[in-house]
Amino acid sequence: MNTSMIGYTLGRVLKLEGYFMIPSALTAILYGEDAVWAFLISMALCMGSGHLMARKRPENRVFYVREGFVSVALSWIGLSVMGGIPFLLTGVLTHPVDALFETVSGFTTTGASVIADVEAIPKSVLFWRSFTHWIGGMGVLVFLLTILPMDGGSYMNLMKAESPGPQVSRLVSSAKSTAKILYGIYIVMTLIQVAFMLAGRIPLFDALTLTFGTAGTGGFGIKNDSMAGYSTYIQVVVTIFMILFGVNFNVYFFLLMRKAKQALQMEEVWWYFIIIAFSILTITCNIRGFYGSTQESLLQAAFQVGSIITTTGYSSCDFNLWPELSRTILVLLMLIGACAGSTGGGIKVSRLILLVKTVHKELHQFLHPRSIRKIQIDGKPVPHEVVRMTNVYMVVYILIFAGSVLLLSLDELDLITNFTAVAATFNNIGPGLNIVGPSANFSVFSTLSKLILSFDMLAGRLEIFPLLLLFVKDTWKKF
Repeated sequence: MNTSMIGYTLGRVLKLEGYFMIPSALTAILYGEDAVWAFLISMALCMGSGHLMARKRPENRVFYVREGFVSVALSWIGLSVMGGIPFLLTGVLTHPVDALFETVSGFTTTGASVIADVEAIPKSVLFWRSFTHWIGGMGVLVFLLTILPMDGGSYMNLMKAESPGPQVSRLVSSAKSTAKILYGIYIVMTLIQVAFMLAGRIPLFDALTLTFGTAGTGGFGIKNDSMAGYSTYIQVVVTIFMILFGVNFNVYFFLLMRKAKQALQMEEVWWYFIIIAFSILTITCNIRGFYGSTQESLLQAAFQVGSIITTTGYSSCDFNLWPELSRTILVLLMLIGACAGSTGGGIKVSRLILLVKTVHKELHQFLHPRSIRKIQIDGKPVPHEVVRMTNVYMVVYILIFAGSVLLLSLDELDLITNFTAVAATFNNIGPGLNIVGPSANFSVFSTLSKLILSFDMLAGRLEIFPLLLLFVKDTWKKF
């Protein structure tokens, strides 16, 4: 275990977080808020601690898989702990666990909140909440790869640990160039959405914060009714961009490289849009009597389907009041999630495709024991290692999910609340049903439950294994 390199990486991440707080401090100055001091102190703590940890470059700068996973896990924990300081210093939140929950929810792009009245808190804190979504959407370590000279070692291991999906591949020859391409696409799409939002004649502050939540598929709102109070135009723009940010970013790279054939061959993206279309159509028919207008029903169905499957978590209405069929579809979409290689969470469409094809292969094997059949996606055989890891992932996913629901039951809340609370946090969505519905928040849970849900959010965002490796004894052995 190269602990010196892990500490060095964590130090650089904390310094980077300090710089990320500058826009929030400037927002506080612009609106004349006393919160500027909270951000200045937080920046000093981040940069000071980061400088101490990264003041000396290690001689051995090699990253193996183990170092990559541990670095990512510890970096996200460190980001969450330090990122919660502004909430405490401004008095927006007074309990450290609440501040941790809110910040973990931000960086993991979950959007679950313990704040009842978001319109009462300073603009700078609202900006910081939403900006954490944008930072966490593509990944902090991925961003680090794009701007800092990190020579030596295999930094692809950092991307594998932080990027969502069953497998991560280079778009070009080097991990650093791949990271730059990904963030370049991310930034351009963000700017395009901001432009469309401003065309809807909303304030720049609203356009930025809502775009941060959309791009990171996070969902922290700046209004108590989330998106319900905005115009139809704004809701349509957000719906479209939520779905676009849930697409595998490899598609955008292929389109930029004029490789439309490769983009169109991606099965995951086709199934992603098929699931969305089917869900919108079904829910529209189911809630048509609820709204009395097919057009309004279609708008609300499209917005909520886009919000839930991409794990963004914005709400344009209280879907907790919808008929059971519609609510059940939304819960299933919570579990499915977006595409691998996107900013969305959930199990991922690609994993579900792999699981279905694995079942089909096994059934075929029963009928034809001597046949040899490879699982293929996009016309290419899937390595056995990827199939094995997908199966293991699903087993661990179910165990953590069941354990979390069991532990939350100690709070004596109803099963639907507990189940959807875990689904909403583990899949990085935000709102659930019943007590944690879109018009409510997570403040009802005990301190222990909030810590469990914080663990779920981190585990869901980091694809489980980087976080679990911290609790494995052999991880810390020197070989």
